[in-house]
Amino acid sequence: MRASGIIAGGNWLIDHVKLIDTWPPQDGLAHIVGRTAGNGGGPYNVLKDLAILGAPFPLEAVGLLGDDADGRTIRADALAHRIDVAQLHVTTAAATSYTDVMTERSTGRRTFFHDPGANALLAPEHFDFTRSNARHLHLGYLLLLDSLDSPGVDGRPRAIEVLRRARAAGLSTSVDCVSARPHRYPEIVAPVLPEVDVLFANDFEVEQLTGTSLGRGPTLQCAAVETAARALIAKGVRSSVVIHFPEGVCACSAAGEIVWQAAVRMPAAEIVGTAGAGDALAAGVLYGRHEAWSMPRCLELGVCAAAASLRDGTCSNAILSAQECLALGRAHGFRAE
Repeated sequence: MRASGIIAGGNWLIDHVKLIDTWPPQDGLAHIVGRTAGNGGGPYNVLKDLAILGAPFPLEAVGLLGDDADGRTIRADALAHRIDVAQLHVTTAAATSYTDVMTERSTGRRTFFHDPGANALLAPEHFDFTRSNARHLHLGYLLLLDSLDSPGVDGRPRAIEVLRRARAAGLSTSVDCVSARPHRYPEIVAPVLPEVDVLFANDFEVEQLTGTSLGRGPTLQCAAVETAARALIAKGVRSSVVIHFPEGVCACSAAGEIVWQAAVRMPAAEIVGTAGAGDALAAGVLYGRHEAWSMPRCLELGVCAAAASLRDGTCSNAILSAQECLALGRAHGFRAE
């Protein structure tokens, strides 16, 4: 058994979040009514969220930054949130990655314009599990990490090398991907599933991996969600599939057991943006899983952390401690109640 802690690797970037009054048509114009900058990328978001939640275990980073102001900002922020940066490498070959996030004020929906920068160069050799006592690796986002998405000598994505070495070193693994490039899911995401203990995926991503239509909003088909979750277990996911969508989250174990948790009933007036909500949910679930909580308890913290994150346009600025997130969720109630 490894000691404790979560090590997270993959995309590290700065999100430049712009709140706009409306989404314009082609050649149209929208007004920017607010702007902020904050953390972005799966490992950065998850680790920072875990720190703010008050995770009582070590947090470690793996990534690749440019030798520039954004890279130094990320490194300083990680250290301020007690994240070990020994494997947060620096390169002069590319600038630090960034994303322009356009969030529509009336809906909270967001659109991303991404520059991969140094993240495109992150490779298996940047991960050294002999330097870590962590018991879990979180890797994200697949489909947005050029070197790890590219085929190795066996023709499969090189992310498999990272996951396989982590498991050989005694770590459990989780993976998240990005809602883009649907035609590449079969070649990049599907092959890694047998090396994944916990898969986090939203409704769009699940549809690309399984070919099952889940529906949206009032047309969401719970039976289809459960069928898709079990299909992902059949494709190789070793422990749990966690499928999330605005209405809540569904988890399926390797034994086929299903757990549902409704989303928090957040007042529309409190919702500023949805950027980072999925990573906040993952952070809550990983927190509970590390502490050996039951799946229902993990999912409750997950949806409550996600709800807290909605109150700001950045990914993590509105996250609270675990107890405060749970209190927020219970105060507003859950959609199924």
